[in-house]
Amino acid sequence: MEEMLNSFQADLGSISHEIQSLQEQSVAMNIKLKNRQAVRGELSQFVDEMVIPDTMISVICDTAVTDREFLEQLHELNHKINFVKEQSFKDSRSSHDVKDTLEKLKLKSIAKIREFLLQKIYSFRKPMTNYQVPQNTMLKFRFFNEFLMANERHVAKEIRDEYVETMSKIYYSYFKGYTSRLMKLQYDELADKDDLMGVEDTAKRGLFSKPTLKNRSTVFTLGDRGKVIGADLEAQVIVPHMSSKSDQKFSFESLFRSQHYALLDNCCREYLFVSDFFMVSGSAAQDLFNCIMGKTLSMFLKHMDVYTTDCYDCIALFLCTHIIYRYSDIMHKRLVPALDKYWETVLEMMLPRFQYIMELNIQSIRDCDPQKLGHIDTRPHYITRRYAEFSAALVAINETSPNELVNRLLGQLQSEVEDFILRMAGEFPQRKEQLLFLINNYDMMLGVIMERTQDESKESETFKEQLAAKTHEFIEEILSPYFGGIVAFVKDCEIALEKQNTDILRHQEQRVTQLVRSFNGEWKKSIEIINQDVMTSFTNFKNGTQILQGALTQLIQYYHRFQKVLSQAPFKNMSIRGELINIHHVMVEVKKYKPNF
Repeated sequence: MEEMLNSFQADLGSISHEIQSLQEQSVAMNIKLKNRQAVRGELSQFVDEMVIPDTMISVICDTAVTDREFLEQLHELNHKINFVKEQSFKDSRSSHDVKDTLEKLKLKSIAKIREFLLQKIYSFRKPMTNYQVPQNTMLKFRFFNEFLMANERHVAKEIRDEYVETMSKIYYSYFKGYTSRLMKLQYDELADKDDLMGVEDTAKRGLFSKPTLKNRSTVFTLGDRGKVIGADLEAQVIVPHMSSKSDQKFSFESLFRSQHYALLDNCCREYLFVSDFFMVSGSAAQDLFNCIMGKTLSMFLKHMDVYTTDCYDCIALFLCTHIIYRYSDIMHKRLVPALDKYWETVLEMMLPRFQYIMELNIQSIRDCDPQKLGHIDTRPHYITRRYAEFSAALVAINETSPNELVNRLLGQLQSEVEDFILRMAGEFPQRKEQLLFLINNYDMMLGVIMERTQDESKESETFKEQLAAKTHEFIEEILSPYFGGIVAFVKDCEIALEKQNTDILRHQEQRVTQLVRSFNGEWKKSIEIINQDVMTSFTNFKNGTQILQGALTQLIQYYHRFQKVLSQAPFKNMSIRGELINIHHVMVEVKKYKPNF
């Protein structure tokens, strides 16, 4: 029994060792399996990467580059070239087996791609070709350029140089011809050095001088010209041959807008194309863009230099600067900074010229001699109307993008115009006529500026103050011939009563009696005369009506003060007080002259 049990124990021990041995073998086999699977996966992938299938060879060699299959196989070929290049650095022997084949496929691909891209670029040169169509085709195959850049840089450079040279000539030819035809549509009558604000219409001109504008006010009036920075800012460009057929003419700023909107549109498209197709950005994209558009932009700058040198139209120049501001913003919204330097250069040409012409206009007002302007009357003068239209135009344009230089020049011009109005008013012998002239001119200027601008401008505030002051003085002036005695009496008595100096008022009964009886006999007739005088003196009927109402209101106030003075100590016992007309009776009569609107 003991031997049997010992034998059984020994058998159990051997089984335990066998189980342990089997476990170790199982673990070892599992590791070997995983290793083999891992090696097989990597080796399989390596073989797949390394092997060149017949499909790739046939597609690369025989299929057109525009086929989708060619593009797919080109991607795969590019991947294999990069993979084999990487393995060759690791001294992989298998890479030498496929290297020659890959090289031949690469050369074949490069040759086909080069031919295709050059053909597309050459197609730009055909007359009447819309080059945007082949450009869009090239964008679909932008990987071709990426493949060339990675595998044959000198061919990629050849393609790029050919594209730059071709497009540079195309753009230059197009814009040179377009600009030439466009400028033939400009108005025949242009402002010159004699078309200044302070130059009188009756000025004598030299025998060989050019005729002045038939309507010089067009130089100083905005009218519909402001549409170029509003509704027409992004309108269709002007088509020269269509406009020529209809004999249509345009102002310079309209031609400038059309010319530069075409430039903006083409430059945005070109910059985005070269950035996308040639895979450049930042300064590299700007440099490539400059190579293409540099000649065209130089031609534009030369053209602008010629125009600004001979330009005397302030509004045209100012509108052009604001077109630039808006087009620059549009390009920034499109994320295209390509023309920033060009915009700056054009502004550097235009703004000094604008300032120079403004200073010429300011000087012309300063040098203007009222005695050389011929006959003048109390109506608004044509020089002040020019100023009003011109100032309103610049203020309205400047509201969107305020410019400190413009504000300063407008301030100087306004100061000179105010001095000019006072010099003109000094030509009238009577103060009443002087005030009439000043009120009519201030009212006209204020009306034009308020109508043309949106916000309260500095000019409108100044003219409101001047108009109010001169209106008050005029009212006193027209009341004086008919009610001057009462006005003077009221003012003298009020001062004396305020100082409690009543002694000097005790012997005024005769004066009071004369004033009351004179007023009672003449007041209705005097009001009618004042009404006729005022309503025929002012060019603005509404302003004249307001001045008449102001004068009648002032009359009632003086009469009320007159009655109040007579109710004071030295006068309240006078019998003449009984003859005073009731103030309500006067007010009823005054209301007859109240306007119906």
